[in-house]
Amino acid sequence: MIKSSVPNCPVPIEQQPLNEYEELKSSWLFRDSTLNLGKYITKILWIWGLSWLLAGPVAAASFPPHKHIAHFILCGAAGASVGVLLALARLYLGWFYVRDRLYSPTVFYEESGWYDGQTWTKPQSVLTRERLIVTYEIKPILQRLQITFAGLAGMFLIGTIVWHLF
Repeated sequence: MIKSSVPNCPVPIEQQPLNEYEELKSSWLFRDSTLNLGKYITKILWIWGLSWLLAGPVAAASFPPHKHIAHFILCGAAGASVGVLLALARLYLGWFYVRDRLYSPTVFYEESGWYDGQTWTKPQSVLTRERLIVTYEIKPILQRLQITFAGLAGMFLIGTIVWHLF
């Protein structure tokens, strides 16, 4: 059960940025981005491998493996990378949203529905605590995701060069 992190806070418990962070950190997909580097890479490779289940048959239909093995592998690998790209985009957007909510000096919330939005200004102690979480917990995750995006872009570039060599 998530508890209120700030006494006398008008923001509903599930909309408080710290609770949104804790919920995101414990969810199955987002938890994977907080793992140590080896486990994180393993999870990314699992997503890539599972994406081959869809990309492989499409690549095989376009480039029969018995005739064009190199093009089949490159096309399948690129197609499977789309699954990784989508997962990374989801991770990045989720962490970026929570980072903004934690870093902001004000919190927009809805009391009972979309029509009655309010804004709450965080006390300095809450703002300081939440900005520390952003600095030491969320920024490293976002940097890891950015590096993964760059690595994926590099792999696409290498794949394109290899494609043109065949």
